[in-house]
Amino acid sequence: MSRVRVEIEGRQLEVSNLDKVLFPEVGFSKAQVIDYYVRIAPVLLPHVARRPCTFTRWPNGVDGASFFAKNNARNAPAWVQHVTVPAPGSTKKDREELDMVLLSAVPDLAWSANLAALELHVPQWRVDDDGVPQLPDLLVLDLDPGPGTGVVECAAVARRLRERLLADGLDPVVKTSGSKGLQVYAPISCADAEHPSRYAKDLAQDLSRETPDEVVWRMEKVLRPGKVLVDWSQNNTAKTTVAPYSLRARAGATVSTPVAWDELDGPLVFDTAAVLDRVAELGDLFDLGEPAELP
Repeated sequence: MSRVRVEIEGRQLEVSNLDKVLFPEVGFSKAQVIDYYVRIAPVLLPHVARRPCTFTRWPNGVDGASFFAKNNARNAPAWVQHVTVPAPGSTKKDREELDMVLLSAVPDLAWSANLAALELHVPQWRVDDDGVPQLPDLLVLDLDPGPGTGVVECAAVARRLRERLLADGLDPVVKTSGSKGLQVYAPISCADAEHPSRYAKDLAQDLSRETPDEVVWRMEKVLRPGKVLVDWSQNNTAKTTVAPYSLRARAGATVSTPVAWDELDGPLVFDTAAVLDRVAELGDLFDLGEPAELP
């Protein structure tokens, strides 16, 4: 195993196997993964700040086995911030608490990329300066196309969601999932942790009632052919969604990419080079405004 010691913003980090190809279809190596995360850091870090991060690691590339890493701070360098949070229900059989990483600086991203943590997933809530989980500050609606549908149908549903959210006083933004669908977000304030799930579920059910041949709100796969799933369940505080600007473990090394609303008619697949060019030209299109109270 080849190892190299590097310095990034004053932090010493040992990286390994830089020439290992993690995306064989496009010949994208670990060195390129690290380089992408270092270069995209100025716009990515604000969106993961104080959000406990779950990694999806692919040590042998996207054609190999993968695993989720939530309790991921144990082997982190001393300079990587971490926080102890209650384990979600599905994890409590193993432990009551998780020691999770907070990605807050460029060296942190280089460290996680060196672990082949290709995807970064975060919750819709943050911790405060004392590490205490706060109420959700984001609403998310994940649009997942069923068989026979694609991003065009997702875009139509995203526009309908935007109209509803604007009417409720919210300020939505949209990004690609980096896979097949889209994700609509809005900054919020809320009265209790379950409020976003209730609101999102009601919204998904409303859209499904209006156009039952186009939209489904229930998860059963048998219901989904020819329809877009409006997945409201990602607002559960135990769940996470892929972070803006995160790579996805897909063949083309695609990225979960913020887009402008008027871009929904165009191609919506972006690789790392395209995303870096977009940020240089357009800045951060996931520029969240002030939170609005959730109805």
